Amino acid sequence: MSAQDFTISPQLGRDLERTRQRSLIVGLVALAACVAGYVSQPDQFFRSYLFSYLFYLGLTLGCLALLMLQYLSGGAWGIVIRRITEAATRTIPWLAALFIPILIGIPRLYIWSHDDAVKADPLLQHKHLYLNVPGFYARAVFYFAGWYLFAHLLNKWSHEQDTEGRDPSARRLQLLSGPGLMFYGFSITFAAVDWAMSLSPHWYSTIYGLLFLAGQGLSALSFCIALLVILSDKGGPLEGVIGPSHFHDIGKLLFAFTMLWAYFSFSQLLIIWAGNLTKEIPWYMERLKGGWQWVGILLVVFHFALPFALLLSRTLKRAGRTLVRVAALVIFMRFVDLFWLIAPDASKGGLSVHWMDILAPIGIGGLWLAMFLFQLRKWPLLPVRDPHLAEAIAQGGGGGSSH
Repeated sequence: MSAQDFTISPQLGRDLERTRQRSLIVGLVALAACVAGYVSQPDQFFRSYLFSYLFYLGLTLGCLALLMLQYLSGGAWGIVIRRITEAATRTIPWLAALFIPILIGIPRLYIWSHDDAVKADPLLQHKHLYLNVPGFYARAVFYFAGWYLFAHLLNKWSHEQDTEGRDPSARRLQLLSGPGLMFYGFSITFAAVDWAMSLSPHWYSTIYGLLFLAGQGLSALSFCIALLVILSDKGGPLEGVIGPSHFHDIGKLLFAFTMLWAYFSFSQLLIIWAGNLTKEIPWYMERLKGGWQWVGILLVVFHFALPFALLLSRTLKRAGRTLVRVAALVIFMRFVDLFWLIAPDASKGGLSVHWMDILAPIGIGGLWLAMFLFQLRKWPLLPVRDPHLAEAIAQGGGGGSSH
């Protein structure tokens, strides 16, 4: 099995290229419409762009974290999604470029960037040492540089292992992944504070960064499940390779991250509500009125309760076509969750969904998918020289039975 050729066939390459071109066109058209909307509603444009961007950045960084987690822990689940996660991490330079509109929109998004507001508010003066525009720029550069460095080395050494079969690469990858996960955890926490929590600078939560960490894991796992099902479907390049046990393992991880996200979300609410502090409660009060409470209920039911109940089933987790429906639901609810976190701070008049809230995710998503598919085509769909590949495939139990 390890000698099997997993390079992308010419037909699959043509199919991926067609999909890439269509994604690129759709993305450019949707973003062009949003740019046109910017002329009349710049505040709305930046709000829609921010929550949309945070989803795709989270999906990419979640893949980076899964990649490093697998190198540290081992397991067949990580080997079969390695090429997917690696391709996703290679989009980081493009995501850095897509971050530029957020830098441009700082005055529209963040009240702490206005000198007059800072002078009139003692709390903003106290936080100004951290919340200031030069610091915002510098930290963003540091985050992206660190993410790119770890992604570059992980991809470089993995490619060397593929082309040269060098066993020492596996050890280097493992040694890099430990510090990489530490950097990921800290950088995500600070980035969440900078880009999302500081939208409401009077409010704070010590668990806020962990919410983003768990959400990114959910996004990445759901995306990997969806792509694995497509690639292992009848006639797919991984048919007969990806089996029920692979889906079962990834489904268990999806179940764990679902509980983790719910635990962090409820813990934050419980601690703040019980504390009843005047600087913390208003953030939740804004999200429990004006229609936003219904979004909160949707999150409880469809982001936690329903996926939790469905993923309890061993049979469901082993059936790729059924599991992908749960993954699709989770991806949709990740958008809803980020919208619920971001939008109320800018829209004080109650729940409203603008057309840019729909087109911005489509626009950024079209560009991101085009970049991802371009990267996915470069390497074989499985790490052909990984010493554990044959064992990982054998543990799948036969891909055909998963459907």
